[in-house]
Amino acid sequence: MNIAFHAGVSGLRAHQYGIDVIAHNIANVNTYGFKSDKAEFRDLMYTRMDVNTNYTGERPTGRELLVGHGVKLYSLDLRFDQGSFHTTGQKLDFALAGEGLFAVDRNGRVEYTRNGAFNISVEDDGNYLVAADGAYVLDGNRERMRIIYDENTGEIDSEAIADRLGVFAFDNPWGLHKIDAVSFLPTDISGEPRLAFEIGLNGQLEAKYQVYTNALEHSNTNIAEEMSDLIVSQKAYQFSARVVTTADELEQIVNNLRRGG
Repeated sequence: MNIAFHAGVSGLRAHQYGIDVIAHNIANVNTYGFKSDKAEFRDLMYTRMDVNTNYTGERPTGRELLVGHGVKLYSLDLRFDQGSFHTTGQKLDFALAGEGLFAVDRNGRVEYTRNGAFNISVEDDGNYLVAADGAYVLDGNRERMRIIYDENTGEIDSEAIADRLGVFAFDNPWGLHKIDAVSFLPTDISGEPRLAFEIGLNGQLEAKYQVYTNALEHSNTNIAEEMSDLIVSQKAYQFSARVVTTADELEQIVNNLRRGG
């Protein structure tokens, strides 16, 4: 009975976590630059069942009888596929197509994001490009970016800013560590950040991305897929709960038989 309890409880824990991941994805369906996660599960170890020997004194031949011990969370995979674009008309909104992330200096730590909803920070030594929370946006040299104005009109020059924005790529972006809905940190798995360029057919460096002005990248959450996964996770959770309930009922029957004996 203990094995049944363990298998059922492990399923409850794993699929509850899976439901939490799906809920987080759905909650951020309208968060610009959000990249969804997907929980992957694996079976726990199997053990051979203790079966009786046959009349010859040997164990039955054929396929071995195994008993499982439940399920566990194997990995939380980060999905980095492209989100759709939303035209905002705001001069300090930028959307990335292709590879790469923007770099921001947040309290002395460089973080990376696909959320290009930027603002202006007016300071004594000039105007700087910042994220919504005031983190400084960095250029390709990892320096704080100043706002660029058109010399003729005096208005913000979005195209010039887009050309100077630092866009950084990783060998394995799926290995980035997500610290909030839209911010990431590099890990040993992701590799170190580098400018998002590659050597083209002509031997020259070419950008692996395109920056669009007056637009933002939507979340890449697929509602239809998330709802489908939610139904599967809820059913799996119910089955696991039923395993625990059934194991408890069988345990009560065994205890009653012992007391009756």
